[in-house]
Amino acid sequence: MSRQPEVLWAQRSDKVYLTISLPDAKDISVKCEPQGLFSFSAMGVQGESFDFSLELFGKIVPEGCKTNVGLRNIICSIMKEEKGWWKRLVKSEEKPAPYIKVDWNKWCDEDDEDPNSDLASDDDDDDQYVAREEESSDDEGMLYLPDLEKARGN
Repeated sequence: MSRQPEVLWAQRSDKVYLTISLPDAKDISVKCEPQGLFSFSAMGVQGESFDFSLELFGKIVPEGCKTNVGLRNIICSIMKEEKGWWKRLVKSEEKPAPYIKVDWNKWCDEDDEDPNSDLASDDDDDDQYVAREEESSDDEGMLYLPDLEKARGN
């Protein structure tokens, strides 16, 4: 029997970002279809199967969808066919599945979107999004070796 990992989502006018919380996942498969069908499957550390499919609110551009695998998360950047803000992630008006949540750390309202922000619509935005996700909160406040040497005056 398969399980669903926690999925956080945020959007911009041209993209939707899905952050799938699944540390050390293997055999990751992501499929994006033009009509807005998104499918994910992977194997967890202990061999358990994780998968889910979403019928997204709008149509997407499969060629513009990127997946970046990190140590703790899989981050999917999904390009919308038409620029604009979706009312919700999925087409269905029913309450979304309990494993899908809004990523409030990455959320941006329509009137708050800043074209100069580091998540703006350029080719580097996905890499910057992933880089921020990969920063470990466990390491906050810790000095790294070069910083430690500076602190010692070396």
